Amino acid sequence: MKYVLVTGGVVSGLGKGVTASSIGVVLKACGLRITSIKIDPYLNTDAGTMSPFEHGEVFVLDDGGEVDLDLGNYERFLDIRLKRDNNITTGKIYQHVINKERKGDYLGKTVQVVPHITDAIQEWIERVAIIPVDGKEGPADVCVIELGGTIGDSIFSRHTENGILDAGDIESMPFIEALSQFSCRVGPGNFCLVHVSLVPVLNVVGEQKTKPTQHSVRGLRGLGLTPDILACRSTTALDENVKEKLSQFCHVPVSNIVNLYDVSNIWHIPLLLKEQKAHEALIKALNLQGVAREPMLLEWMERAKICDTLHETVTIAMVGKYTGLSDSYLSVLKALLHASVAHRRKLVVEWVPASDLEETTLKEAPEVHKAAWKLLKSADGVLVPGGFGDRGVEGKILAAKYARENKIPFLGICLGMQIAVIEYCRSILKLWDANSTEFNPNTTNPCVIFMPEGSKTHMGATMRLGSRRTYFEVMDCKSAKLYGNAAYVDERHRHRYEVNPEMVMELEKAGLAFVGKDDTGKRMEIIELPSHPYFVGVQFHPEFKSRPGKPSALFSGLIAASCGQLETLVHGQGHVNRVQTKVVANGVLPQKVYPNGNANKSRKLMVNGATFYANGNGVHV
Repeated sequence: MKYVLVTGGVVSGLGKGVTASSIGVVLKACGLRITSIKIDPYLNTDAGTMSPFEHGEVFVLDDGGEVDLDLGNYERFLDIRLKRDNNITTGKIYQHVINKERKGDYLGKTVQVVPHITDAIQEWIERVAIIPVDGKEGPADVCVIELGGTIGDSIFSRHTENGILDAGDIESMPFIEALSQFSCRVGPGNFCLVHVSLVPVLNVVGEQKTKPTQHSVRGLRGLGLTPDILACRSTTALDENVKEKLSQFCHVPVSNIVNLYDVSNIWHIPLLLKEQKAHEALIKALNLQGVAREPMLLEWMERAKICDTLHETVTIAMVGKYTGLSDSYLSVLKALLHASVAHRRKLVVEWVPASDLEETTLKEAPEVHKAAWKLLKSADGVLVPGGFGDRGVEGKILAAKYARENKIPFLGICLGMQIAVIEYCRSILKLWDANSTEFNPNTTNPCVIFMPEGSKTHMGATMRLGSRRTYFEVMDCKSAKLYGNAAYVDERHRHRYEVNPEMVMELEKAGLAFVGKDDTGKRMEIIELPSHPYFVGVQFHPEFKSRPGKPSALFSGLIAASCGQLETLVHGQGHVNRVQTKVVANGVLPQKVYPNGNANKSRKLMVNGATFYANGNGVHV
């Protein structure tokens, strides 16, 4: 097994995740099998109980693992299916070691950070690295490991100037020590360290500054880790003299300094690595010269070109609770992008804070209320994503009502489906106090209820999680056709409330179709309004399995309906897939139909008329 470790220095948010993912893409294009591990130094066991405002979305895996959003990047870039153990946290490691101590596995020894915690980290990496994630037998060839947080410069400076470490640095120290030991243990030719750093430009001087990277690398060396490759982030391409200076002071060959400058869309990053022959440096460091071939990235090249040539827009109103931080809905954004590029449209996302649509806001801030409704009414389609808590729920219900009554394409995900059911009960069945027991435990018409198997005392990992099977009750429905007339689909879930099965018959009599159910037939999974152009709600999260070359069926349906292509798509019994090898500006290219639904991807959004990158710096796929 070969290992590539990706670390970051100078500042956070440089794009270690996309760098690690792009390295995986290039190595995969060389004919190698790739797996990925993300190390998060926080004490939480997993990301499941963390606020989206603090840490971005919680990405859900097939096995129910609630993990860091970077694992979503790995899955989308590499088209693999990871497991919960591919996300290592301090909480998991300490819990594992303490459990062993309680069982007596350490035979009375004093349990310490070194060697017991550091050994546990190394053992975890080796154990997980050999688990196949690409659907094939046997272990992968290369494991790409991303170490979360910023190391090097901050740790070095705090030791020498202040004499202290900040909390984030302290959390990382056991992992840094473990990885330093690990690099020696596996030996040269089996370990390659890629350090992602920043080369800023001061506006006053206009010169690319290397000193931050120099300090970062010096600090990294002081911790026992020596970079083999430097991946330098910058706004523009590095000058040759800057590379030579970095080489001289960081002791890294010029050929091993890769410049990841800002590009028009994220699919250019693997291409940048290939153009700068990063694959050759990686293959040499990993001693794979006789195994790897020249990387073939034709599909990535065509996808990047298509992204750059799209002009005709499709506008989707995202009505949510966490609109202040786009990373809270990262996978939803990516699924929209995948589908919009497949339909040759440039995506415009209008962020609509759900609470701004409510009557309370009309009284307290009428201009804000007016602006929110203007954004909603200007959109071609409406999407209400998942969420928790009662803030903004009434606004989401109003958005669903607007889309239903005005025949605007609508997709509700998880909570988005539940609020569509609540709205239907109120407006059509005239049950004015209909609600979810999550928001009103005393409602006399509970159309959404707490699942019987859920826990009311523990929050972490107690929801209905992971891949579950949904069976289509009706084949002559839009959802089934979008999935290629499949009898069932496997999608990922994350919820603890469900539609009240006792109200289903009454709702169906009133015209709401429950076209998908679980294997018991009692848990509602998909709703549709047959009389509506596209009004779909799902209990699962289809965004988690969307891929750049294979978009989610239901997101494809939303985009198609929003730009007038749904009939063509549905009659094709599937959805658009794969990038064609010929590029047409804003093109309408002949598209292949695939039976179980997926298509293309983009990366650049327009938000309120401005270019938008999903996490503010253009690094997430």
